[in-house]
Amino acid sequence: MRVAMVSEHASPLAALGGVDSGGQNVHVAALASQVAKSGADVVVYTRRSDRALPRRVRMGNVVVEHIAAGPAEEVPKDELLPFMDEFAENLGRAFRRQNPDIVHSHFWMSGRAALAAVPPETPVVHTFHALGVVKRRNQGDRDTSPPERLEEERSILRGAGHIVATCTDELFELKRLGASADRITVVPCGVDLEFFSAAGPREPRRAATGRVVVLSRIVERKGIGDAVAAMAEVPGAELVIAGGPPLADLDSDTEIRRLRRIAESEGVDDRVTFRGQVPRADVPALLRSADVVVCVPWYEPFGIVPLEAMACGRPVVVSAVGGMIDSVVHGVTGLHVPPRSPGQLAEALRMLLADDQLRQSLGTQGRSRTESKYGWPRVAHSTMQVYQAVLGLQSSAERRVMP
Repeated sequence: MRVAMVSEHASPLAALGGVDSGGQNVHVAALASQVAKSGADVVVYTRRSDRALPRRVRMGNVVVEHIAAGPAEEVPKDELLPFMDEFAENLGRAFRRQNPDIVHSHFWMSGRAALAAVPPETPVVHTFHALGVVKRRNQGDRDTSPPERLEEERSILRGAGHIVATCTDELFELKRLGASADRITVVPCGVDLEFFSAAGPREPRRAATGRVVVLSRIVERKGIGDAVAAMAEVPGAELVIAGGPPLADLDSDTEIRRLRRIAESEGVDDRVTFRGQVPRADVPALLRSADVVVCVPWYEPFGIVPLEAMACGRPVVVSAVGGMIDSVVHGVTGLHVPPRSPGQLAEALRMLLADDQLRQSLGTQGRSRTESKYGWPRVAHSTMQVYQAVLGLQSSAERRVMP
């Protein structure tokens, strides 16, 4: 099977931690690699963001092809729409060279381009990763998405052969937008269970001090300010915030400056450390060093960091939003708190930091849950079942057992 994955702004080669680099980059890279391991021929198409990038790059068992669209430099994803016609035109040329059997587009602009570029006989499977209607609901006037986004997403719902949603919350949102349930399959994001494991080195830390870790893109909606504010009611504990620009560039980052002001106003600046961008290879050791990993965004399409923390055997406290409602079982693998609620987050942290046995139980159960439901081989197998069903390659019995 020849599979084309389209991810216009989230290159699987990109470093994590930037404003537009995060879970989608991880998802596309891991899914493409695992689908290729099943025997498929996989090419990932992404926008050329640097003149020095070769047209085609080998990434293990996957090829990444850079498509010219707009300037060959970094452009914020919310400013990419004017270049998507060029992206679709050049993507169409690439499809004619490669002749994929199926196209899997990731994010709404990729879906727009893929539907414009594919031959009529080639089906498109689409994963939104985030929905404009949810972003608009939560950010209101601060939503920087192009105004065309909502209608473009509805067009994708009409044009795609099948939609892969990453959680049940997204499934409900898609049905409210008019999508038919029989054209949607829920396949969660995954986690590398070998890379993220409970066994392995831990980053050095202060002795006899509770450690709370946040690993995130540094943008306001991720709720990091709520985590900082909560520390005022969690005496003695340290908060380590990883993500954003490299350490040397933190002083010039607007959001980092805002978070530092919150820390100062709450009187916790001596217990909050901003680490900046952390190399991917160092992330497991950082997570293992935590007593608790916190992920409390205002909204979240899925949330990969809680899976990574659970795979490392660490308890998590998460907002009860998006995919984290599915992945984190309240009281079993972690705790749910409402978004934008520093007081309730502080209460949860105090309870966990005071109870070694509870933290151990949550961490053990979290690792078990990731092993049973979220390993990339399982996720890729479920995705391949969708591809086969769309292409008519599955028997009716196989289709009935699709997740």
